[in-house]
Amino acid sequence: MRNLLIFFFSFLFANYINAQELNCTITVNADQVNQTNRQIFLTLERALNDFVNKSQWTNRIYKENERVNARMFITVTDYASDRFSANIQIQSSRPVFNTSYESPIFNYKDNEFNFRYIEFEPLVYNPNVFDSNLVGVISYYVYIILGLDADTFALEGGTEFYKEAQQIVNQAQGSGSSGWSQTASNNRTRFVLVDNLLSNTFREYRIAMYNYHRKGLDILGDNNSTGKQVIAGSMRLFETLTQRRPNAFLIQTFFDAKSEEIQDIFSDGPKVDIVSLKETLNKVAPFYSSTWDEITY
Repeated sequence: MRNLLIFFFSFLFANYINAQELNCTITVNADQVNQTNRQIFLTLERALNDFVNKSQWTNRIYKENERVNARMFITVTDYASDRFSANIQIQSSRPVFNTSYESPIFNYKDNEFNFRYIEFEPLVYNPNVFDSNLVGVISYYVYIILGLDADTFALEGGTEFYKEAQQIVNQAQGSGSSGWSQTASNNRTRFVLVDNLLSNTFREYRIAMYNYHRKGLDILGDNNSTGKQVIAGSMRLFETLTQRRPNAFLIQTFFDAKSEEIQDIFSDGPKVDIVSLKETLNKVAPFYSSTWDEITY
């Protein structure tokens, strides 16, 4: 009996230790690179998957079924010696209550991803030192993913994670690596993303994230009509934000992830005021006007 108890608690402890925060698949694509030896890219891919999924990113305990689902697609466009030029696409999702559906949360492509990597070198995140752009960028997006996920379950629940991402940005400022600058001509840098997430100027975005998911999507199965009304109300929050900050970066990221889902939600089930909804959507996300045109009832 004693041995059985020891086995049980050892198994339980091992599950908690192994169940880190993320369930993330990282793919490294080097098809654009004229390189005979592909091993370096395979090694990098394995190292990044281990780094993200086996590191302890927070002080919280996540059960296996609570891990955040995410994907990162790294496309290497140039490689010489230990220097890589690439872009990275980041996607994350979260489960919807009482369903098997995964709702997309983040879908973003970062084109400014240049880094150095020597095969088999350890990848270690040190919050006090920025000495690797590879580690810095990946760690930054880990905290963005965790923050966005937390914002969908609790109002402004992701603040602590955004602050970790902001710390990485602050340390990266003197590195000379692209994508971190506050003053870059591109207003969609990593600096701008996390700065907006923490700014009261864009608070409607975070309220909408919570209302849309926790008060809207999560109750659709039990009360479809109310859930739709809440989701439609979330779109009006974006309208308020648009009036103050038109073409806001955060609005673009939201609808890049959500446009198809919104179309599906409002093209089925109990009716809402589609005319008013489409007017709002075309104001806040005119770049998806063709998608909104397909909303039918």
